[in-house]
Amino acid sequence: MITNISGTLLKTGSDFVIINVGGVGLRVYVPRMVLEDVNLGRPIHLHTHFLVREDNMALYGFEQEDELTLFEVLLGVNGVGPKVALAILSTLSPELLKSAILREETAVLQRVPGIGKKTAERVMFHLRDKLDFSGAGGAAAVPLIADTDAEVIDFLTALGFSIVEAQAALQKLPREIKSVEDRVQAALNRPHGRG
Repeated sequence: MITNISGTLLKTGSDFVIINVGGVGLRVYVPRMVLEDVNLGRPIHLHTHFLVREDNMALYGFEQEDELTLFEVLLGVNGVGPKVALAILSTLSPELLKSAILREETAVLQRVPGIGKKTAERVMFHLRDKLDFSGAGGAAAVPLIADTDAEVIDFLTALGFSIVEAQAALQKLPREIKSVEDRVQAALNRPHGRG
């Protein structure tokens, strides 16, 4: 089993990277936030899941171990294969996904391309039993996404922010800014999502 990879980034694609490991180029499928955070020729380290099927072998890589764990749990959901699991993790951060599950907001999952209401409900039902929301701070440790913040994320992504950049911008906004319009304006006045 291949549990992690360290090497030099050779190439990026729409949903994968190619990493030079000891002179061998390995294709690793990754969520979008990995693609947004890498540079060609630079070292890269990913936690990986090696998926073997009758007709295919593929590596899936993640920057954080909790993302890898979520990916593996998602693969256990009926109707969720690696492409859909990767799409979920490309669209939602682990924190946003856990918040949606705690609040039973299937609409958050339905923002993921290819996820309908029934699949969203199956994912929520499955993950509610598999993820540990107790201990180490429990549910309080998971930041809840207010309705206004969900609207702000929608606005920012419509304006070209990635989901990850929109979430990062939101986390840096002062809580005293309340309205959707003011929060969008404040996020736009900050450096693009990552600053």
